Amino acid sequence: MPSAIWSGAISFGLVTIPIKVISATEDHSIHFHQVHLEDMGRVRTRKVCEIDGEAVPQEEIGKGYELTKEQTIPVTDDELDQIPLPTAKAIEIAAFVDADTIDPVRIGDSYYLAADGQVAAKPYTLLRRALERSDKVAIAKFAWHNRERLGLLRVRDNAIVLHAMRWPDEIRDPSELAPKEPELDEKEIEQAVQLANSMTIDDISGFRDAYRDALEELIEAKSEGKEPPQPAEGEEQKPGQVVDLMAALNASVERAKEARGETDEHATVHEMKPRKKAAAKKTAKKAPSKKAAAKKPTAKKTAGRKPRSA
Repeated sequence: MPSAIWSGAISFGLVTIPIKVISATEDHSIHFHQVHLEDMGRVRTRKVCEIDGEAVPQEEIGKGYELTKEQTIPVTDDELDQIPLPTAKAIEIAAFVDADTIDPVRIGDSYYLAADGQVAAKPYTLLRRALERSDKVAIAKFAWHNRERLGLLRVRDNAIVLHAMRWPDEIRDPSELAPKEPELDEKEIEQAVQLANSMTIDDISGFRDAYRDALEELIEAKSEGKEPPQPAEGEEQKPGQVVDLMAALNASVERAKEARGETDEHATVHEMKPRKKAAAKKTAKKAPSKKAAAKKPTAKKTAGRKPRSA
């Protein structure tokens, strides 16, 4: 278990729970150094004063707030420490809410909260069971690095997890990003839902970082003096290419079901309706599927339509 990055207490009404904060995630990314290509010497970042051009040692570096382009206000660490901050050493629970009312875009980094000593075991377990039985999450305020933050507490595998959250005014309004509502055929929507259903899985623990795996192979090959592995050949995708939306949905559903081993007649994808009306009349004589029969009025209305392009 990694070392604690913060210690304090959970304030739950009049209950105090001593806890230690431990990061819930690990960074497995491969990191590089900047080097001089001629001799592989490390290239390091030097902190230089832009006025005199001299390198500045760490003990001479402080904080400053740029009030205007001509005026910077110095702020010391002592001044920051003296600012009243009630949540400086406590994670103060302010409210309980239903989990589905929290917008995921507001959730940030995750941390495990471990009971700090045996004295904390009983109140820690009490809060954990209260969260489980109420089927709610707790909204809390806490302060790290001289800044008050908002957090969410929930239970994961008998441990209480703290998710850092964004304040409401930190979330940008996405309304201007949505495109103008296009016309969609009901059949297109149904096929998109069918694609989502065919791609549904119960467990995502099998996902791997393919780029990191390839990067490790590259580093291993170069360290052994071998030729780097060649990338696998695949279909080149052209971004921005306009495709037949219905044809793409049908092909995607078929591919997803083949990948899941669904090859019986119930997994057959409905054929794409041809563009020509004459050909459409011939295909209309085919026996409809159970799903199509159940929605006969809709099928009549859309039978003569040409498939729309995206």
